[in-house]
Amino acid sequence: MQTKHQIQQLLTSAGLSPNKRLGQHFLIDLNLMRLLVDSAHIKNSDVVLEVGCGTGSLTEALADKAGEVIAVERDEALAKIAAAQLAKANNVQVISTDILETKHTISQAVTKAAQLCQRKLRGRILLVANLPYNIASPLMLNLLMGSLIVDGMYITVQEEVGERITAEPGQKHYGTLSISLTATGDVKPLRTLQPAVFWPQPGVGSAMIGFIRSHKKAARIKNSEVFKEVVGVFLRHRRKMLKACTKLLAGRLAEISDWHEIFDRCSVDPRQRPDQVSPEGYIDIANLCNERLDKV
Repeated sequence: MQTKHQIQQLLTSAGLSPNKRLGQHFLIDLNLMRLLVDSAHIKNSDVVLEVGCGTGSLTEALADKAGEVIAVERDEALAKIAAAQLAKANNVQVISTDILETKHTISQAVTKAAQLCQRKLRGRILLVANLPYNIASPLMLNLLMGSLIVDGMYITVQEEVGERITAEPGQKHYGTLSISLTATGDVKPLRTLQPAVFWPQPGVGSAMIGFIRSHKKAARIKNSEVFKEVVGVFLRHRRKMLKACTKLLAGRLAEISDWHEIFDRCSVDPRQRPDQVSPEGYIDIANLCNERLDKV
């Protein structure tokens, strides 16, 4: 792991400075980095995905425990620094790319690398990272129900994202992220972080969050695409009652007409607002929608 001074020296030597546009805020508190790594309980059969590896500071600690580390860095100059710092680690791949090819798609290069490593090691895939602020939410959603699914996440995120992760039905920040995480696993807040533990300091606080995927919970979702569609379309009208939202549906969900029966079978009050429905309620609604769409 690297101190603030060491990171500054590496950047200065390369003629670089932190790029605010890319959300570059380096975690410089070594004790917090150790907490993040220790919380993940990494085994030598695990593949660890690190997004936003920067100069490779956290990567060094991950490489000591993981079977393989896939370190992703969008900034080519930083990726070169990280690769040089980690040249002696034979279990680290540094990939210079944008982890999100689109808002809804993980990089194919990263997906392929992680899946190949998992087939070799036969362990878990874990996301352990100090995430760039501007990609945290879409990245997590993709890793829950996308082409690359992780078994756990141990991350630092912007304070507001942390609130969205841990929000419960009826709360201000309750939405797609909290619903999707709770529907597929268990979330655990680990620590609140002050701006001073980063360099350069961000203008807001941060949160360290743990997530463990529950295969039993996730298996309840019969069709992840329908689940995402149902959650997304109702939450776009979060201030209306559910029964009013059904009149505004488009696409294939508009083909469903017996919403009263669906809500009744799910024990969901149609007078509720979308932000009052539990994750379990959304799973039940989506599963019944999936049944009906299969018959169309």
